[in-house]
Amino acid sequence: MKTLTIGLALSGLLFVAAGASPSVADPPAEKSNVATYPTVASPAFAAASTGVTLFDVREPKEWAETGMPAMAHGVPISSPDFVERVLAEVGGDKSKPVAVICKSGTRSTRAADKLAAAGFTNVTNVGDGMMGHEGVGPGWLAAKLPTKPYAAQ
Repeated sequence: MKTLTIGLALSGLLFVAAGASPSVADPPAEKSNVATYPTVASPAFAAASTGVTLFDVREPKEWAETGMPAMAHGVPISSPDFVERVLAEVGGDKSKPVAVICKSGTRSTRAADKLAAAGFTNVTNVGDGMMGHEGVGPGWLAAKLPTKPYAAQ
């Protein structure tokens, strides 16, 4: 019983020492300034992608290995001028619909975050990527969606 009482007393002291009262509710979280964007599976994107400019954000070596989505522009997320290159492809209009795809969703999420933070207002993340991502979708290749070979420039 002594151990429980001391433990509770210590946790109360730590809580008070941190500047809070055990009975005071946390303030509401502040809203993020970064826009949210949808994450979709490759088949759903392909079925509804009219008018959307798709960017494959993987590396040229990966494009050479698997090809790229047939309508995609290759702009690696690792490129220091990634945002500027995407902006140039859409004629400088940040309101035009853009989508990003990578191998399995990690880099495309980072790319979508970068674009949204840069003021793009109509961003979609193709979250299952080329190879698939559990819980999102099978991937562009498994869905047998159209690809084009990559030719180094």
